[in-house]
This record gives sequence, C-alpha cells and structure tokens, in this order.
Amino acid sequence: MMGSYLLLIPFLIQAVCIFVDEFYFHVKRGLPKWERIGHPIDTLSVLVCFLFIVNFPCSALNVKIYGLLCALSMILITKDEFIHKEVCPKLEMWLHAVLFINHPLLLLAAGCIWGCDTFAFLNTLSSIKDLAASFFWGQTLFTGLFMLYQIIYWNFIWKPQKV
Repeated sequence: MMGSYLLLIPFLIQAVCIFVDEFYFHVKRGLPKWERIGHPIDTLSVLVCFLFIVNFPCSALNVKIYGLLCALSMILITKDEFIHKEVCPKLEMWLHAVLFINHPLLLLAAGCIWGCDTFAFLNTLSSIKDLAASFFWGQTLFTGLFMLYQIIYWNFIWKPQKV
C-alpha cells in the first residue's frame, strides 16, 4: 500500500513547479499575448485527460483513448518552447524542462491509479480505489479552476507594467 502513494509524487512535483513558474517567473516578467492564450490551452489539454478519467471506466478501448489524449497533451505543451528561449531566463527554461519530464510521468501515474482494478500488476492499489475517485475529482476541479485563473487574470486583470 505504501508503494502506491509513490504514484502521487508526480502530482506534487507538478503542483510545486507550476506554482513557481506561475507566481514567480510569470508574474516577474509578465506574459505576452501568445502565452496568455497558449498557457490555458496547455492546461485544457491536461484537464481533458482528467475529465476522461473521471467520466469513463478503465477498459482496453478507454486506455487507448486516454493514451492518445495524453500523447496530444505531451506534444501540445511543448509548442511554445521555440519562443520561450527568447523571453525566459535560464532558470525558468530549466523549470520548463522539469515540467516536460514530469508531464508524462503525471499522466502515466494518473492512468495507473485509474486502472488499478484492471491491471493485475497493480492489484495492491485496489485499496485506494475509492480515494482515487475523490483525488481525481479534486485534481479535475483544481485544474479547471487554474485554467479559469489563467484566462481571467492574464487576459482581463493583469496590465503590462510601463517601462
């Protein structure tokens, strides 16, 4: 049972890194329009993966669909890196690299928790199945609220500083 909690590590890493990226780097440098639009799209790609988990049972077909959604999310989040190298400090670029490494681990961990009753090698996780449902609803809610924050704050509240 204790080993199953290791699957939560990518969620913790994601939360800490996103917090630092958003509330330190983004606030410090501000976001150009392409990021104010692109970042909520990145968050939406994760939200779609979580929404799939909370709305569909784990089955052979649904694992394939989830895998496709995850692959699309992993490709989508890298879309801005060609431009980020021009506007981000090196430490922020490093943090992005950590996020890119963690992203597939987070989605894989989510899939493992979601499918814990389906995969024989994960039978030890069945004791956390009820907690998993609550956890994913919480993750889905948090991700959706974060996306709304990104849209509202950066596009309607934040004003560029006059230099």
